[in-house]
Amino acid sequence: MVADGLVASGDAEKFGKLRSSRVEHPLEIVAEQKWKSLVPPHRLLGLEWLVEWLAGKLGVRYLHIDPLKIDLNAVTQSMSNAYAERYRILPVAVTREKLTVATSEPFVRSWADELAQMLRTRVELVFANPADIRRYLGEFYNLARSMKKAQENAPGEVSLARNFEQLVALGGQLDANDSHVIHIVDWLWQYAFEQRASDIHVEPRRDMGAVRFRIDGILHQVYTIPTPVLIAMTSRIKLLARMEIVEKRRPQDGRIKTVTPEGDEVELRISTMPTAFGEKLVMRIFSREVLVRDFSELGFSSGDWERWEQMTREPNGVILVTGPTGSGKTTTLYSTLKQLATPEVNVCTIEDPIEMIEPAFNQMQVQPLIGVDFAHGVRTLLRQDPDIIMVGEVRDRETADMAVQAALTGHLVLSTLHTNDAPTAVTRMLDLGVPRYLINSTLLGVMAQRLVRTLCPHCKAPAEPPDDDTWHAITAPWRAEKPTQVMGPVGCLECRMTGFLGRVGLYEIMLMSPAIRKIVVGDYDDARIRDQAYKDGMKPLRVSGAMKVAAGITTAEEVVKVAPLG
Repeated sequence: MVADGLVASGDAEKFGKLRSSRVEHPLEIVAEQKWKSLVPPHRLLGLEWLVEWLAGKLGVRYLHIDPLKIDLNAVTQSMSNAYAERYRILPVAVTREKLTVATSEPFVRSWADELAQMLRTRVELVFANPADIRRYLGEFYNLARSMKKAQENAPGEVSLARNFEQLVALGGQLDANDSHVIHIVDWLWQYAFEQRASDIHVEPRRDMGAVRFRIDGILHQVYTIPTPVLIAMTSRIKLLARMEIVEKRRPQDGRIKTVTPEGDEVELRISTMPTAFGEKLVMRIFSREVLVRDFSELGFSSGDWERWEQMTREPNGVILVTGPTGSGKTTTLYSTLKQLATPEVNVCTIEDPIEMIEPAFNQMQVQPLIGVDFAHGVRTLLRQDPDIIMVGEVRDRETADMAVQAALTGHLVLSTLHTNDAPTAVTRMLDLGVPRYLINSTLLGVMAQRLVRTLCPHCKAPAEPPDDDTWHAITAPWRAEKPTQVMGPVGCLECRMTGFLGRVGLYEIMLMSPAIRKIVVGDYDDARIRDQAYKDGMKPLRVSGAMKVAAGITTAEEVVKVAPLG
């Protein structure tokens, strides 16, 4: 490091006199010194950087261990836990031609020839972070051990079942309170929290089950699980969510409250669905952090916030938020209600299901089996002296009528609607049968939104701007000068080499101006409303995206994905 000009010789001499009673890797002790490189840009010499630097000096391939890219079943079967512990090595990839093994001691290579002879395959050595090897060595083999024990404890006939009907008929299954099953479920949750997953999918297949995480809107395969263990995992989760464990033929909903390794409270919304090979289970993860976010963190520009606040500060009327499933509508509404829910205001919601329990609101869940639908729920809420009402979704004529009636009687009503953009929400309300004059007298405005992946702030770099045609397409009908330079994805350890970290909202906010109200009751046409909204200052979703491209927050390709060109 001194020869490379990274640290001063004086610091190196002091370091040489250090004595550590702990058995640690030399690079870990160096990293603890928190030295900054003497070479610009003077970055902190952290452990991962040191490992990569030393790998380059030794001519050994460097590897950052990413559990999402490792087949845990295959690698843990390639060698025993005792052998891996003995040499402090970790198998990370297995193919027909070779076995790739991570080590933090590149000078100790005797085991590589021994392993190649035993397995009769080529062994490739890669240099990895010693702390990661130590951690994943325990995690991978403990999980594999639990998986094996759980499978051994399962009734033999369950593993022979080939379809859903057979599984239901057999009835016998691994105990949901089996300690190995509990360990697998706990690991799954903690792993999902650590990976910033928004959803966990547990999916039965013909021969094996699959676990997938949705991270920043994209699904990643995480693990394959034997069918008997998957059934037990599903039962364990249903038990914790207070669902009917024996009922496997109809969809169910539930919720679980748990904590992250850091101690933060997290809610999981559970949904099950019968499929050809068993119950598919999806857990949506809700962190309380979403309720305390500043609106600029959600992606609101100053103009967007002013228009949104103008609507939400009205004493009565209907405000609609539109967009597809998973576009952040719930986060926007909850964050808004959290700000509006002062001690002087009574906020009531009717949801299907309740996304997240929030003490500041009075929340009621739709119960179709006993006749409590959205319309009935709004009718009930109106007798509860509310100031603000949030309706989970306007999906039929009766719910739309009740929302309008609530607005007419002096309440502020917030709800969601499934349309592609803000202007077509008026068309959707008309399709549901709401008279034009009632839309005019109650609708305050509509906001359409999408979520777009944001560039990782740790590694994004200057990139070529989009071509003229693409830029014109995402900014039309507005005229915006194309930026001379934009930012592009690179990939680093923080973003797991994807180049993207987190998501941010794109917004299209249409206020019901007097000119738009005239169009609604007069010669109504979608295109006329859209044109008038543009004149009133509404920016389309693509223009909102173009502004974030110019600001270096995302890329034109990401904007086109979520807000397709017309």
